[in-house]
Amino acid sequence: MTVELQVLTEGHEERLRAFRLPPEQARFTALPAELLEPMPGRHPVVIAAGGEPAGFFLLHDSERVKDYTDNPQAMLLTAFSIDNAMQGNGYAKQGMALIPSFVQARFPGCDEIVLAVNHRNIPAQKLYERVGFTDTGRRRIGAQGEQYVYSWTLAEREQRLRDAEAVQ
Repeated sequence: MTVELQVLTEGHEERLRAFRLPPEQARFTALPAELLEPMPGRHPVVIAAGGEPAGFFLLHDSERVKDYTDNPQAMLLTAFSIDNAMQGNGYAKQGMALIPSFVQARFPGCDEIVLAVNHRNIPAQKLYERVGFTDTGRRRIGAQGEQYVYSWTLAEREQRLRDAEAVQ
């Protein structure tokens, strides 16, 4: 099934309001229904599978980013989730892999994406590392305890793509 990232539209909202997460995931992220209200510096993104919303996250280019990186060109990724009914199909990994090109197309000045992941959320840490995020060594205290700050610099991604092409 084709996976793509889409800017949130009103047509997505009904499906996003129906999202559910298992309790072990819900404690680490907000449901899309809680985040649909427009706010300056916050950009809702839908992970669509076969045209239907399967996942959701926010990109921030607000002052909030400064809590995670000193890079003025960075964006913050928050509230990443895949609807419980759609989990197990690879949509999280596929969606995450599309984020750098999505960001570069819509926010050309951005050269880094940062996120925070709870130290107990091992599945999310593994996902982020598999798609290219690295632990910066920075730590924050969130509502559920210690969080690791991960980063994905777009220059690193471009170098990985060039290296992969050179091997082929």
